Amino acid sequence: MTITQLQYVLAVAEYQNFTLAAEKSFVTQPTLSMQVQKLEDELDVLIFDRGKKPISVTEVGKKIVEQAKNIVNEANRIKDIVDQEKGFIGGEFTLGIIPTVMPTLLPMFLNTFIKKYPKVNLIIKELNTDDIIRHIQDGHLDAGIAVTPLEIEYIKERPLYYEPFVGYVPKSHRLNAKDKIDTSDLDINDVLLLQDGHCFRDGVINLCKITKSAETDAFQLQSGSFETLVNLANEGMGMTLLPFLNTLSLDDKKKDHLKYFNTPSPAREVSIIYHKSELKIQITDAIREVISSIVRGAIAFQDVKIISPLNKK
Repeated sequence: MTITQLQYVLAVAEYQNFTLAAEKSFVTQPTLSMQVQKLEDELDVLIFDRGKKPISVTEVGKKIVEQAKNIVNEANRIKDIVDQEKGFIGGEFTLGIIPTVMPTLLPMFLNTFIKKYPKVNLIIKELNTDDIIRHIQDGHLDAGIAVTPLEIEYIKERPLYYEPFVGYVPKSHRLNAKDKIDTSDLDINDVLLLQDGHCFRDGVINLCKITKSAETDAFQLQSGSFETLVNLANEGMGMTLLPFLNTLSLDDKKKDHLKYFNTPSPAREVSIIYHKSELKIQITDAIREVISSIVRGAIAFQDVKIISPLNKK
C-alpha cells in the first residue's frame, strides 16, 4: 500500500470515473487503474463497483476512502512540519472567497500579500459558502474566506474583521428623513435582497426577523449584485443594505443615500476558515495577518452586533 495508491483511490471516489480521475491526477488511465487494482488485490476487497455508471464506492470502500483521506492529510503534514521548522512560507495555496466579499477585499490585500510572500503561489477561486466548505473537506481548498459562524465540527474559524451593515436609502423612502436608522426601522417587505445562495441575504433576513415577524415570500425583487440593488433602490423600488466596504467605492451622489445604524451596528463576521488538520497553517496565518492589518485601517466601527448567516427558518 502506498500514498500514491491512496491518492488515486480518492480521485476515483471523487470523480466516479477512472479516465477523469487519471486526468486530474496527471497520469495515464491504465496506470491509475492498475494501481487501484493492485491495492484492491492486496486488501482482498473491492473498493469500487465498476458495474455501475457512474462508478460507485462499495460499503467497505467508503470506510477505506475516509481512512485514505486521513492518511493522505497526515502524510502532507510532514512537509508542513519541515516548512514550519525552516520558517518557509511558500508553495501552492488555494483560497476560496465568497462573492459578497471577494470584489472589495481582494483588491485591498492581494498586492501587499504577493509582495510580502513572493514564494507563495496563491490560487484564488470565487465560490459560495457551501462549495468552500465542501472543497475544504475534500482537500481541494487550503482555506476559505466566508461569513461566520458556520458551526461545522471539522472547520476552524478565525475572524478577520467585523463589517457593519449600512443602509442605502433613496430620497423617496420613508427612512430618508432619519439621520441614523435602527434595526427596528427595517421592514423586510421593502428591503431589496440578494438572490438565494448568498449568505449576506440570509444575514439581512435574520436581522429583519429580530424585529419583524413578516413573511418574506411576498417579496419578489432579488438580484445577484449589490450594484443592481443600489440601482433598483435609486428607481424607487425600496431600500437595501450594503456591507461597509462596498460603500467606500460609491460616488459622492450615492454616498448621500447612505444611512448608518445607531450603535451597536448590525455587522457580519468575516473569517478565514480551514480544515482542523491545519495543513499549510503558516500560509493561512500569513494571509490572516495581512488582511487583518489592512482592513483594520478601513473599518473604524467597533461597537457592533454580529448577525449570523445561518438559516434560522
